Amino acid sequence: MKTVVTNLIRVLVVGVCCTGLYAQQEPNYSQYMYNTMTINPAYVGSTDNFNITANYKAQFTGIDGAPETVNLGLETPVTYNVGLGLNITRDALGPSEDLNVDGNFSYSIQLSSQTYLSFGLKAGFRLLNVDFRKGMFNNPNDPAFMNNIDNKFLGVLGAGTYLFSDKWYLGLSTPNFFSQEYYNEESSMVNTEKLNLYLIGGYIFDIGGNTKFKPAVLFDYIEGAPMRASLSANFLFLERFTAGVSYSVDAAVGGLAGFQVTDNIFIGYAYDYNTSDFNRYNDGSHEVLIKFSLARKRGATFSPRFF
Repeated sequence: MKTVVTNLIRVLVVGVCCTGLYAQQEPNYSQYMYNTMTINPAYVGSTDNFNITANYKAQFTGIDGAPETVNLGLETPVTYNVGLGLNITRDALGPSEDLNVDGNFSYSIQLSSQTYLSFGLKAGFRLLNVDFRKGMFNNPNDPAFMNNIDNKFLGVLGAGTYLFSDKWYLGLSTPNFFSQEYYNEESSMVNTEKLNLYLIGGYIFDIGGNTKFKPAVLFDYIEGAPMRASLSANFLFLERFTAGVSYSVDAAVGGLAGFQVTDNIFIGYAYDYNTSDFNRYNDGSHEVLIKFSLARKRGATFSPRFF
């Protein structure tokens, strides 16, 4: 069993470091709707609140070297039309560690009394480290694991659009326009980052009894790979409690829950169960999120947002 799991992880890491990660190039969040800036810079400033969001996701738990992601995001409106944000992400997988830091800018225009269109840009950098001396990857006889990558600096430039009101939203974005290749002559290793596109949408139905229902969808396309679709359905009760389910087609099914502890603090949790044959080797994925929000408009009272 240990040999089987070791080989699976090695295949996964080689896919990341040597041939490009087509199945999951960007960090994948189950609760992206509470920190949409991670996939679309046009979102920043859209809630009229100053938001600090932190989340941690552990994927394929039970396997050494499985993906772990830690994210911290800060975003706020600075004028009626302009929003700014900062996003910091540490993504670890096996012997690799990826640090992403990017600034986000948005400019919105009012189309009607309740509808806004926002344009966003993000710019930053990545630092990529791969240390094959760690754990099971220390194999001097395997040329794919003989040459480390130390603080490889890569530029990031992304953009997005976000059309929204208090009841619905629709967004299209790419986290990075650059398609970059790094070549190591001694091991003939090539790591290619492909173009990634996100399309998101959601609608809030007020079904009475202090209950709201929000179905949402996320389409994720990576150049050279099939499009992925993730569906979710969440209920909001008494403006305090959220509960729902999610489904990533041919990948995972999960549950989400959240609690508005105070008017300013929200805590969320998500669990994903892998539906592929790989579920025999892991215990699913866990994600915890904490969000702190303050109303920015003078004289305004904070009202919890469902997205």
